[in-house]
Amino acid sequence: MVKKGDFLAQVDPRPYQVALEQAQGQLAHDQGLLAQAKSDLLRYQTLTKQDSISRQQVDDQVFLVQQYQGTVAADQGTVDSAKLNLTYCHIIAPVDGRVGLRQVDQGNYVQLSDANGIVVITQLQPMSVIFTLSEDQVPQVMKRISGGATLPVTAYDRSNINELATGTLLTVDNQVDTTTGTVKLRASFPNPDQSLFPSQFVNTRLLVDTIHDTLLVPNAAVQRGAPGTYVYLVENNASVKVQPIKIGPSDATNTSVVSGLKAGDQVVIDGADRLRDGARVNVTNANKDATSAPSGEQPQRRRRRPAQNDESK
Repeated sequence: MVKKGDFLAQVDPRPYQVALEQAQGQLAHDQGLLAQAKSDLLRYQTLTKQDSISRQQVDDQVFLVQQYQGTVAADQGTVDSAKLNLTYCHIIAPVDGRVGLRQVDQGNYVQLSDANGIVVITQLQPMSVIFTLSEDQVPQVMKRISGGATLPVTAYDRSNINELATGTLLTVDNQVDTTTGTVKLRASFPNPDQSLFPSQFVNTRLLVDTIHDTLLVPNAAVQRGAPGTYVYLVENNASVKVQPIKIGPSDATNTSVVSGLKAGDQVVIDGADRLRDGARVNVTNANKDATSAPSGEQPQRRRRRPAQNDESK
């Protein structure tokens, strides 16, 4: 680990030191010429007042002084460039971060065109994570950002099970990738324990909004077809009917229901492809398969098995 400004490597400064001395010598030479030209100009200006020399000779001397002034300015730029090159020989860390394996060994010849450089420093704290979001979901995110909200982002491992770190959304890209229909987003993670590693693959979850007191059903219960979005609702006579519903946001497990169901309704979550409107079902393992929820917010789910002489499940 290095801090910004820490010494990393030293490039042989002797060629640049020689170039600096040459530039300084040329500057001193041209400064002398400039001083001589200015002195001659003062004498010519005195003589022209006495009508001892022509006016043209004085004007020529003025132009000569200006030429030497330009030469001295160019020489000073050469000296400054040589000093800058000499400074670059002492290489320091531009940022805080972790140093990778060195790309060169002591004694190797290095130049500006080298693709790998001398060493790579990666900033670990904070760590930046880039992920994508469907273009259809971007308006929801932008609405929250425009309102001044700070959106939390959670990073999980490749299996999407173990939580690695939590951070916040920094910014959203300014265009949609037309090949994938997604937009890039960047999140920042403090990463104090270095649980995130550079170029590591992670799964991210962006919390856009929290919906309170909403009804939830398992994703497996939601069907799509001619009626639109619907579920198979179990009625008191153990038959099912197609119940159109209006859904809201969903996650990997549940879908929120805006209308069409009420808390306590039983819906089919398994074998819906073999059901039809009015089919009779038997409810089995009701207590085992019931989905518990805080504040009684979502309907319970039940696994079905085929009833006698019925195609339903």
